[in-house]
Amino acid sequence: MIWWPPETPVLYHGDISLRPARESDILPIFTACQDPAISRFTTVPSPYQLSDAEGFIRQISPQSFANKTELLFAIAKGHGEADQFCGLISFHTTNLGYHTTELGYWIAKEARSKGIGAAAVRLITDYGFTTMGFRRIEALVDPENLASRSLLLSAGYSLEGIMRNKVTRRDGEQKDMDLFAKVDSE
Repeated sequence: MIWWPPETPVLYHGDISLRPARESDILPIFTACQDPAISRFTTVPSPYQLSDAEGFIRQISPQSFANKTELLFAIAKGHGEADQFCGLISFHTTNLGYHTTELGYWIAKEARSKGIGAAAVRLITDYGFTTMGFRRIEALVDPENLASRSLLLSAGYSLEGIMRNKVTRRDGEQKDMDLFAKVDSE
């Protein structure tokens, strides 16, 4: 049985923390999502408006948490109110009965290639297995997103295969996705 937390916890690894997203993250989320790489490789809309960030933090994320469909964390460097926002990471597309979930994330441009994303993936993965009780965590990655592929491999995920024609992009293009996964016995 999957245990769902009553509220989003705070997880730490050195100076990296995963914490609940908060009102003060709205502007950093909006700013980060102006980077075309984020909308290219994720479901973040483009153009991304300030109202998108407000709706995400104020309505979408709390509702998804209440419905037990997404557990969202803000990735931060440092601890407390003065921490530096670095991105978002979540478990979503969760199947509680099958003990599986999908991992999704994006890292702000200025926080990339510093080990922050890999630390965040390791933290949430450990929490998913040891505390929540997941048995399998998957991540779908655009084959052209070499940085994300590398990050997942460095965090102990394995490339299991290619999911052909898995997603339709906003421009109508049908895309394959690489399927990465980690199981709790690894």
